[in-house]
Amino acid sequence: MNQRTLKDLLYEQVARIGKAVSSPKRLELLELLAQGEKTVDVMATELSADIKLISAHLKALRDARLVTSRRDGKYVVYRLTGGDVAGLLVTLREVAEEHLLELRLALDQMVADPAKLASVGREALLEQARRGDVLVIDVRPQAEYEAAHLPFARSMPVAEIEKRLAELPLDKDIVAYCRGPFCLLSDEAVVLLAAKGYRVRKILDGVSEWQAAGLPVQASAGEPSQPGTGVPHQEPVRKNFNPLQSTLKSGGQ
Repeated sequence: MNQRTLKDLLYEQVARIGKAVSSPKRLELLELLAQGEKTVDVMATELSADIKLISAHLKALRDARLVTSRRDGKYVVYRLTGGDVAGLLVTLREVAEEHLLELRLALDQMVADPAKLASVGREALLEQARRGDVLVIDVRPQAEYEAAHLPFARSMPVAEIEKRLAELPLDKDIVAYCRGPFCLLSDEAVVLLAAKGYRVRKILDGVSEWQAAGLPVQASAGEPSQPGTGVPHQEPVRKNFNPLQSTLKSGGQ
């Protein structure tokens, strides 16, 4: 094999990953699977898409070795093949945000009132949560929380918040998070809790962003977890990652 043929082969193999993530729906599927294992039915419901279409997208991701699957009775359950896949998704989004004005404008539209934004470092938030100065709530579904969540976070699915208000302190700041910058579940939580008089903010991070920054996440058993894979995680996905500032959205008074 001559050098030209070899180089073509090498780039062709890397391009398989690019082709696999070239679909918006596949990117969203990867984001869902970064939260933990999911069945095809669940993902079809989350994406409001036909099961056959979701299956076709999953096949493309599986062919690129980005996801794998297993049988659980009559269901097919998918997961990411590694924590580096979740890290790839974070990197793709950050590069897109850095270079695409259209994306930055779309993200700005997700922030209802930019004047209420405040920045805090991830380590600072972690320390505040450890001391109990703030209550961090994970508003994703319970199963996603159990797969991996931020340290000291309490599971509070957005669909259950109104029934569980008694569990939330009125005299303490609350920080909500969900699946990452594109997730709207935490926005729902902020609006709901602010209307009830709680001091609540939103962090744009999800578990993938947290771990890509080299910070720990936990499974419900208390062990370090590798999001989306269902297996323990021993090392950060990217040790030299330069973390962005987390952005908090204030609500209430």
